[in-house]
Amino acid sequence: MRSREESASLWATLLAVLFAFEFFTVEAAAQDYPSRPIRAFTTSSAGGLSDVFMRALGEELRIRLGQPIIVENRPGASQNLGSRACAEAAPDGYTICIINADPVVYNQFLFKHIGFDPEKGLQPVTNLFHLIQVMVVNAKLKVKSVDELIALSKKQAGTLSYLTAAVPLALYMEKLKEEKGADWVRVPFKGGGEAVNAVLQGSTPIALIGLGNVMTQIDAGELTPLVMANNIRTPRYPDVPTLRDTGYTGAPSQGWYGLFVPGGTPRPIVDRLAREVADIYRNEAFIERNLIARGLVPAVNSPEEFAAQIVKDRAVAAQVVKDAGLEMR
Repeated sequence: MRSREESASLWATLLAVLFAFEFFTVEAAAQDYPSRPIRAFTTSSAGGLSDVFMRALGEELRIRLGQPIIVENRPGASQNLGSRACAEAAPDGYTICIINADPVVYNQFLFKHIGFDPEKGLQPVTNLFHLIQVMVVNAKLKVKSVDELIALSKKQAGTLSYLTAAVPLALYMEKLKEEKGADWVRVPFKGGGEAVNAVLQGSTPIALIGLGNVMTQIDAGELTPLVMANNIRTPRYPDVPTLRDTGYTGAPSQGWYGLFVPGGTPRPIVDRLAREVADIYRNEAFIERNLIARGLVPAVNSPEEFAAQIVKDRAVAAQVVKDAGLEMR
């Protein structure tokens, strides 16, 4: 009969063997990665900003990884549907996801049930880009500034609506409504492509949206830019003021999109993906074509840096929601 010391030693040996086996299994899987196509979830609809960018990034990843990147759009429910699909996918490196800050940072403070754990279910790989967010209106409204838009909303009471996916920007609109007597209502939407169509058609004539979604329409004179909503200017539209220029002192939107994988994905795979994206970003032509030309700000960083950034953003989000007195839905 074994003594307690012998039994403890045996268990310690078995655990060490199991740990070593698991470690070498993960390492072997990472070395063979990828051996089949990779799915890429986006939380926007087809034609939206993240959809378009993910396809461009996916083509570059295909060249480097030797496997196709198959984009799947999962819009809806304030981007919770696509984020949940990402969190519930197998953590084997064959699902990657491009996700906006809101479902990762804000939604846990706004909804009682979002269907996933943003802290444990989503594993950060790298930030991809910051948005330059802009308030645009249908040109048929014939307004050139936020003050003119407020005046029009009072004149046409009960007729104007706006859309935005960013909580701080919605708070900005509601603050204007409260402080200056504006008259408008927020309406939901699924993704960038749908949002642009709604503004162009006039069904929802006001939008606070990523600049990259609407540059073509601004240049064509179909949409009028009124303010850069997260205090980032662009040489493309030097005369458009920022929120700060208008006297606004509230929190700017956390306007970024990042690359994630399901929580528990082996770290060697996470590191491989982060390295490949960083290498792609060294290509100036890729940056100019897919980021700068679309009104985006490159933001690639390491998994650790991105994770730390998210922690800070969540603290800001919690305070913004608290200060706004918002109740969970």
